Amino acid sequence: MKKLFLFFALLSGFTSIAQQDSKELQENAKAYMRQGDYDNAALLLTKALEQSPSDLGIAKDLALNYYFQKENTKALETIKPLLDRVDVDDQTFQIAGNIYKALEQSKEADIVYKKGIKKFYKSGALYNEYGELLSSMQNNSAISQWEKGIEMDPTYSGNYYNAAKYYYFTTDKIWSIIYAEIFINIEPLSARTTEVKSLLLDSYKKLFSEDLKNLEGKNNFEQAFIQSMSKANAIAENGINAESLTMIRTRFVLDWFERSAAKFPFRLFEYHQQLLREGIFPAYNQWIFGATENLQTYQSWTSAHATEFTDFSNFQKGRIFKMPAGQYYHKL
Repeated sequence: MKKLFLFFALLSGFTSIAQQDSKELQENAKAYMRQGDYDNAALLLTKALEQSPSDLGIAKDLALNYYFQKENTKALETIKPLLDRVDVDDQTFQIAGNIYKALEQSKEADIVYKKGIKKFYKSGALYNEYGELLSSMQNNSAISQWEKGIEMDPTYSGNYYNAAKYYYFTTDKIWSIIYAEIFINIEPLSARTTEVKSLLLDSYKKLFSEDLKNLEGKNNFEQAFIQSMSKANAIAENGINAESLTMIRTRFVLDWFERSAAKFPFRLFEYHQQLLREGIFPAYNQWIFGATENLQTYQSWTSAHATEFTDFSNFQKGRIFKMPAGQYYHKL
């Protein structure tokens, strides 16, 4: 009796799948993928692709699902025919590149990324992925890909993350500071944010340990940044922490908008000015630097300034930070 019941249960399940159209199957498969149930996702996506063999989205999802399953040979067999299609998109090249990297076929991945970037020259994701491939091969030209990604697709966060980390390990702390803070605002709640907040705090410490009067080799934007930042040298002499950075950065914003904002409009600094006007710039600086510097001190500050911190939190929740096109000032 139990065997008979199981037979009818399975039959009912197969009948249910057969009655779904390809889009329903795809959506159900995505739900399985989000749960990490890649076997069931593969079952549904395979059925969906049988129903709609020309559907690019379903084929991409199946290739991605195989990739998550570490079935990379199957993944490659699925994604490779899509690359020459008329309706191919940048995500297809991104998935293909990841599969080639997983198969340790770096040359093929390089070819795929170059082909994708040539076709989708404004895709921040492709520049980011290609930069990561080059970096894994110890190729210093990786930074040129991340920079190009920032220039062409300024709303994509990954290039800021990688570029900030790259510059942190060079003598150029200006761009580790700027790119790190932009990343933090685009991805305020991601798993990488804590790491980048720490990098940003340390970058400020390193910046003020250097000779800020030396402008040799810096472009006009960088010179303007240093000139405004150096106005707070006296504050920095007492140490770099959340409190001193609030004062340093307040002075920077006031000087920047008096001297340089008209020539170099920049969304990040405009956001700082907006926070100052709202009276929540100290809370913003505590959110970035406080917990990184000293968690106990940060908790004490938020308790003592509960209203201000709540105002900042509510302000932040109601906005999505985006860098606009045309505000790229780092020419390599």
